[in-house]
Amino acid sequence: MPKALAFFQGKVVPVSEARVSVMTHALHYGTAVFEGVRGNWNEEQGKLYVFRMREHYERFIQGCRIMMLDIPYTVDDLCRITVELLQSCGYREDIYVRPLAYKSEERVANLILQQLDSDFALMTVPFGSYIETDGAISCCTSSWRRMDDTIIPPRVKISGHYVNSILAKTEAVLAGFDEAIMLTQSGNISEGSGENLFLVSNGVLNTPPVAENNLTGITRDSAIRLATDELGLEVVERTIRRSELYLADEVFLTGTAAHITPVGSLDRRPIGDGKVGPITSKLGEMYVDVITGNNSKYLAWCSEIPLENV
Repeated sequence: MPKALAFFQGKVVPVSEARVSVMTHALHYGTAVFEGVRGNWNEEQGKLYVFRMREHYERFIQGCRIMMLDIPYTVDDLCRITVELLQSCGYREDIYVRPLAYKSEERVANLILQQLDSDFALMTVPFGSYIETDGAISCCTSSWRRMDDTIIPPRVKISGHYVNSILAKTEAVLAGFDEAIMLTQSGNISEGSGENLFLVSNGVLNTPPVAENNLTGITRDSAIRLATDELGLEVVERTIRRSELYLADEVFLTGTAAHITPVGSLDRRPIGDGKVGPITSKLGEMYVDVITGNNSKYLAWCSEIPLENV
């Protein structure tokens, strides 16, 4: 039987024992950095693969530098801790891995990062589809603008920053949509509430540059490399205006949680024929093969978790 465990204060404990005080600084001020890492179960092989774990922890450490979170672990240490925790948990299904570095000091009314202690925790949970849909999803343009890099850097996963995404996602769902598309302060396309965005027009793949205040997405990078190396597509990073999405042949979103998610409509306007487009379909199928360890060419992106036989 799988066990619900966490790495907390330097050791593996039951999740029920991984608790912090209500006085914890990060709880009050969002002074934390996290990552979202996928573990993908291959039923045929009976193996669990964690996708691009090292790259996730490299971005995680970048976030810690920005937030002055001093944790005593290297990228190698974090990868090892993750593998050991997943072995102890024993999950044989798709999972979501959540590393968290946070200001752990029990102190309020202090806004000076370098004066506050930091800690690290790691937990994992079973995790299926992020957006429940059998086909292309519906999106709306959010009234909430993506925060600028000069406000809170969006290129890493800072906890307090995600209120921006939460407001946009909540607004979209309340209005009957699946997801929100967020604009920059200048009115350009930034990304989804929790995903990067791609637009297909005349066989060319277009995506906003990171300078448009979006996350330096690992799935985004994977999609670009698969599109160019396997499908022979041209990929252009450029400024994209809102109205271009209405006229696109295809639009899709990418993210660790969302994988590659096709967008069928925006603001109740169909994109293309409103169905999953051919490029999105090919890329999505290829991506699933890669993350589940079925494509030997990209097996270096996957970390196999040794599990005991049952």
